[in-house]
Amino acid sequence: MKILHSLSALALATAVVYSSVAAAEQKMPDLSGWHEASQKAAKQMMDKYGPPAEVTETTLVWHKTGPWKHTAVSKEAVDHNFPMPHPDVMEQVIDYDVPIDFFDDLAAYDGSVIVERTKGEISARCDKEEANFLAINLANDIVKGKRSWKEARVFYADTIKALMAGEKPEYTQGFVFEVAAKDITNTDEPADM
Repeated sequence: MKILHSLSALALATAVVYSSVAAAEQKMPDLSGWHEASQKAAKQMMDKYGPPAEVTETTLVWHKTGPWKHTAVSKEAVDHNFPMPHPDVMEQVIDYDVPIDFFDDLAAYDGSVIVERTKGEISARCDKEEANFLAINLANDIVKGKRSWKEARVFYADTIKALMAGEKPEYTQGFVFEVAAKDITNTDEPADM
């Protein structure tokens, strides 16, 4: 009886593992037609955060992984020349309320830093998570008055060079400020009509 019970438990455990693996495989598309940088970013995210929560033919999405509200890896790349030519394929989002006075400075600093005023979000789009940490950390520095957008561009370029040389600069390893713990929204004001 003990042997039969043990075999039943083993069969159940095997079925659960197989079911979990099968579910993960169902979420994984064939990435062979995707941009090479997209494939690398997707692998990096899967290795770090597991399989994506959402899968389409053109996008993989992870929700609430690490400090990120969500991460999206796209099949297609957006060419970006700052600080050097590279493909932007991965957008990562956090809750962050950017004061209107800083929208122009953030746009001048980096076109791949995206502010969503109504949602109360800021995101960065690059090909590596480390670069997205760097981009948003520097956006925070601009908003907090620690650097001008021009100083942030110089710091960004120098930090990417160090990262490419095998160093692990602090601004690329995580956030250097406290990320909002809950959703922020700025629903704006109704117009007088």
